[in-house]
Amino acid sequence: MKRALARRLATVETFPDPDPALEQYPTPADLAAHLVALADLHDDLTGRTVADLGAGTGMLALAAATRSPERVLAVELDAGALQVARENERRVDPETSVDWLRGDATRPPLSSVDTVVANPPFGAQRGNEHADRAFLAAAADIAAVSYSVHNAGSREFVESFASDRAGEVTHAFAADFPVSAQFDFHTSDREVLDVEVFRVEW
Repeated sequence: MKRALARRLATVETFPDPDPALEQYPTPADLAAHLVALADLHDDLTGRTVADLGAGTGMLALAAATRSPERVLAVELDAGALQVARENERRVDPETSVDWLRGDATRPPLSSVDTVVANPPFGAQRGNEHADRAFLAAAADIAAVSYSVHNAGSREFVESFASDRAGEVTHAFAADFPVSAQFDFHTSDREVLDVEVFRVEW
């Protein structure tokens, strides 16, 4: 199932004009498929309401939408990315349609959902340190459980943040995150970042 989903998600197009300030790096299809496989094991998608915070061009929202959730809402600030996401929905043709919402994912226009999925900015850019903190806070406010991607070495931070919000990290796994050169400051054609994915019950 995971390999088949990764192949299906490989049709997802990336950002047409990525913004380094927003750290717009596309979520790899195999990582999205792995995250969804874990969420499937915990019955966090099928029949649930799901929100993708900082949806970009839709990789995680569309991955979740293939698992027959009740509803998927994808919140993204960049109008250009949302346009590509809508086109990607036609390519992937998921079992559940996605409601694409333009807005600030750290202050989502949502009251509550069952599950949040997110690949937030890692805070790698100067002046954008700890950018993922606001995404975790939003997940804690609206969701029963969240899955989010962070820089390797973030476990202590995520566990501490979750504990402060009466949450608990229940699962974590390490993954590779390939990044192709797309900004002037990139010095190689391709790098592979070490990342961690966390499941948090809020």
